[in-house]
Amino acid sequence: MTVMKIMWKSIFPSCYKAEDTEYSSAKAKETTKVVATKTNSFNRISLTDLSFPSATTLSEDLSISLAGSNLYVFTLAELKLITQTFSSTNFLGEGGFGPVHKGFIDDKVRHGLEPQPVAVKLLDLDGSQGHKEWLTEVVFLGQLRHEHLVKLIGYCCEEEHRLLVYEYLPRGSLENQLFRRYSASLPWSTRMKIAVGAAKGLAFLHDAKKPVIYRDFKASNILLDSDYNAKLSDFGLAKDGPEGDDTHVSTRVMGTQGYAAPEYIMTGHLTAMSDVYSFGVVLLELLTGRRSVDKARPPREHNLVEWARPVLNDARKLTRIMDPRLEGQYSEMGARKAAALAYQCLSHRPRNRPTMSTVVNTLEPLQDFDDIPIGPFVYTAPSDVSNNEVKNENNSIDTPKERKRESTHGNQHGHKKDGEEYYDNPKEKRRESSENNRRHHHRRQNIGHRHPLKSPKEQRHNVHQSGSHSHSHSPDTSITSESQGN
Repeated sequence: MTVMKIMWKSIFPSCYKAEDTEYSSAKAKETTKVVATKTNSFNRISLTDLSFPSATTLSEDLSISLAGSNLYVFTLAELKLITQTFSSTNFLGEGGFGPVHKGFIDDKVRHGLEPQPVAVKLLDLDGSQGHKEWLTEVVFLGQLRHEHLVKLIGYCCEEEHRLLVYEYLPRGSLENQLFRRYSASLPWSTRMKIAVGAAKGLAFLHDAKKPVIYRDFKASNILLDSDYNAKLSDFGLAKDGPEGDDTHVSTRVMGTQGYAAPEYIMTGHLTAMSDVYSFGVVLLELLTGRRSVDKARPPREHNLVEWARPVLNDARKLTRIMDPRLEGQYSEMGARKAAALAYQCLSHRPRNRPTMSTVVNTLEPLQDFDDIPIGPFVYTAPSDVSNNEVKNENNSIDTPKERKRESTHGNQHGHKKDGEEYYDNPKEKRRESSENNRRHHHRRQNIGHRHPLKSPKEQRHNVHQSGSHSHSHSPDTSITSESQGN
């Protein structure tokens, strides 16, 4: 059986010098702009098709597939012009792929282009990613369109240069919004909106006719528009999901520490449930305001999942891990439901994790909860962790809301701090209440007796000393400062 070998230059001729003049002249018009078609009118070309070509019309099929997204092929000179030669004043950030700069395109750059700001990502030739990741991005985002996926406008491939041109999202990444030190914290409703949007993006990928496993779901890859609508970006590590009787995709372990599913790290077996685990980590970040891995914290708190997952199903302890920057302004019921969902997503057994469609259905109602406390929002700037600060027994944070609840809970159920006993039996609680009443009556009798030879000031001093042995119901108010590592 004869298999035709397809070269990269036959798929993206603009990436290479025109060695084949006949092919170049036949496809010259196609490199300016390909004709648009709807994404539902064709079968998506997968990366496996590119790796193991078996059809003589693969090059033509790929061109049609990429045409579905109206991708433009830009020249390097055009992208230098719109970014002012990648000026530092237009620098937006840098990731594993390379630096990102802001630019502006209109019909003066290319006829028919809608005037709009764009983000231009330039491949770092010395970075951790390369041509394969660039091509993966073009193939996936060139064919997939969804409101919660970032829009790829075009690309550039000249000699060794690889660039991608995206829509510009002014709020930047969730990582910057959630962990930025000196800025207002994201409100509860906004966090749930972001979680729902990101979940819908993953659900779209998993439920596609040819499923896609995102493989690198994390806070820095979730971009936000001006209304905090979440969009998934950076598809360089995405993989086509298993087909037919296959249960997983075997691949080398890649991703980001703290987000990758444990079974994927151990075996290299990649499934959609791997993405679900990563989503659980991000949902936990939204609840706690902590990074997935933070070496600046005490050793037992370095890994967010290991520290927080054991208490996600405990309503009483949940308040201790909630983001203190929320200042108690969140839905208690919504937080419990979101925490229970995160617990399921982070299960060590992939079969016990919910599908992303189930995640979406669970999260959507949490945006509309009406039990959020009404009150002024007070921003508290985080401070660095000090050696003199005292942590409570769970190394967690006591918020004002938690202290109020603990105080009320202690009065109702006989909580005793400082090693005293905890009574659940009503009879024992009544006995304890009687003892307190007798002590209180005895103290009042002592206060009422005035010593004839002592001044009122001395008597007040004695009264203060006599009352110092009384039982205290106030909870431990020591806090651990929320240091944000950058």
